Amino acid sequence: MTTISFVILGEPASKANSRKLVTIAGRPSTIKSDKAHNFEAMALPQIPPRVRVQLKCPLRVTLRIFYASERPDLDESVVLDVMQDRYKTVGKGDAKRRELVQRGVYVNDRQVREKHVFHAIDRANPRTEVTIEPLASLTHQPNLDLEIA
Repeated sequence: MTTISFVILGEPASKANSRKLVTIAGRPSTIKSDKAHNFEAMALPQIPPRVRVQLKCPLRVTLRIFYASERPDLDESVVLDVMQDRYKTVGKGDAKRRELVQRGVYVNDRQVREKHVFHAIDRANPRTEVTIEPLASLTHQPNLDLEIA
């Protein structure tokens, strides 16, 4: 399997620092901010169809996030979210099920076992440079003294 690389234009929103308080079924809850939803809507069509291969193995992800200013915190979570499979719930009651709406680069962001995330500034061209690689199993890497229980 080869390395996947592409660029997402625009500045990702921090999910951690910009959550929105809402009421769902009479209970307070937090959801992604409008800025995070807007980034997702803008980023999804930028992911090339050729890389939407639904990887199912453990992954190494390298992200170089170029912000327009020093203000935003480094937060890659919305970028990782946007690259996973997208589902919607259809049906009601016992007939409720998840239906795939859009294939992702990988099935779920829980597959990301190693992350390299870098903060940079490019005032004229905020973007995220993405590199995704399958992560070789630790048991198959040479020169590692591992004790497997």
